Amino acid sequence: MVRLREALTGGRAAVLVGQDTVHGQVLAGMGGVGKTQLAADYARTALQAGELDVLVWITAGNATAAASGYAQAAVEILGADPADRETAARAFLAWLEPKANATPCRWLVVLDDVTDPTDLNGLWPPASPHGRTLVTTRRQDAALAGHLIKVGLFTEAESLAYLTATLGARKRHEPGEQLAALAQDLGHLPLALSQAAAYLIDAGIRAGAYRGMLADRSASLTDAAPEVLPDGQTQTAAAAWSLSVDRADTLRPVGLARPMLQLAAFLSPNGIPETILTSAPALAHLTRHRKTPVSVTADEAVGAMRALDRLSLIDHTPATPHQAVRVHQLIQRATRDTLTPDQHDHLARTTADALTIAWPAIERDTELAQALRANTTALTRTAEDALYQPDAHTVLYLAGRSLGQAGQVTAATAHFQRLTETTGHRLGRDHPDTLTARHNLAHWQGEAGNAAGAAASLEQLLADRLRVQGEDDPDTLATRNSLARWRGGRREMRPVPQPPSSSCWPTSCGCRVKTTPTP
Repeated sequence: MVRLREALTGGRAAVLVGQDTVHGQVLAGMGGVGKTQLAADYARTALQAGELDVLVWITAGNATAAASGYAQAAVEILGADPADRETAARAFLAWLEPKANATPCRWLVVLDDVTDPTDLNGLWPPASPHGRTLVTTRRQDAALAGHLIKVGLFTEAESLAYLTATLGARKRHEPGEQLAALAQDLGHLPLALSQAAAYLIDAGIRAGAYRGMLADRSASLTDAAPEVLPDGQTQTAAAAWSLSVDRADTLRPVGLARPMLQLAAFLSPNGIPETILTSAPALAHLTRHRKTPVSVTADEAVGAMRALDRLSLIDHTPATPHQAVRVHQLIQRATRDTLTPDQHDHLARTTADALTIAWPAIERDTELAQALRANTTALTRTAEDALYQPDAHTVLYLAGRSLGQAGQVTAATAHFQRLTETTGHRLGRDHPDTLTARHNLAHWQGEAGNAAGAAASLEQLLADRLRVQGEDDPDTLATRNSLARWRGGRREMRPVPQPPSSSCWPTSCGCRVKTTPTP
């Protein structure tokens, strides 16, 4: 197996940089081995060495995220129209194509956390003698084209070197045999080793004592949850995370680190806007877990993030507010696994409330909007059932509207097609949420250029609204209004005034978004 850590030292130029090598590289391996960190290290090193003219980093968990990343790059590099994201994405990929008689541009595109390679069909960067693509993924099959570099666990020597160097930097010195035994206990998983080192430094205990704590906690976890852990991780690694959470919870503000991590466990591992975790629903969640009857402030919520960062449970970077918190998927999964089914669903709805409150009514910041959509996608993937109990959550409609307002009308249409099918299946064809989803689907069909299709869909919807809701219902009136516009082939969509009792509110784009009571 080719080891990237070796490639990034003496062989880095030959494996990843050389002009006469394969220009598509795939870093593949299980969770927790440091694929993203290695990719970031390589990209940073290449940029600082003057080997790149353009560096684009995209969290490419699905096609929509990849297209959004390309579109943002086109806006910043080519001056593309931010209102037409689909055209902008295509323009950026075309710009990457090698061109005769043009000054060569040395570019690197990093596609991080690719889940399904088929999602990116038509979205892969082109082959170029001056550009290269670096992919990180857990997949190791033939569906990924490029030179496959398997990133594995640390060797015994690497584990010992890492622990020795990390502790030594804080003037901590432990017997080599104890550190080697600790690394063995943790299965040489880099993520678990970083947790252990952070704990040893923060708590000031010896490695031998920590190993005893690990053994006791691992036994209790095995009794409580004997099933196999994801990615083949051991109970000892889970025990390391559990001990770290306990330790973080003792730091000021006391008792808030664990509930903060619970919220983060439902969101995107690749970047959570701080505004979500300091929103009113998030603060209410933290307050419920506080032992004193005092409301948690936004500053205290940030303090909880700092406590988690101190124990290496999250990465908190306030300088990048739209991606202020990053947390590994294994830690997220371990956190969710400690919840009862009722706690899981309640937290999922609370997280959705926090996303809803954090979403601006008018999206002026495209980077924030993209981050909010990515977090909604992560929440839906993790806890979709909860988002339809007792009804479809508002955040599902906001995500679709956001896609359309970002110029991704095809993606918005597909989103509301899925939402219509899902609400119909889960809640019933005549449920108000299903009818609202159909209204949005018709709107984005029209915005995509199919005015006749939009009018036909709205005509069917109007008949159903009259039957179910009556002719004087505000939603029925809104559908009648939209039908009149699209029958005339007009795409100018003005908001329709609605009384406060309406089940959804209009937006400047003419789509419909459900209201939810303010927490």
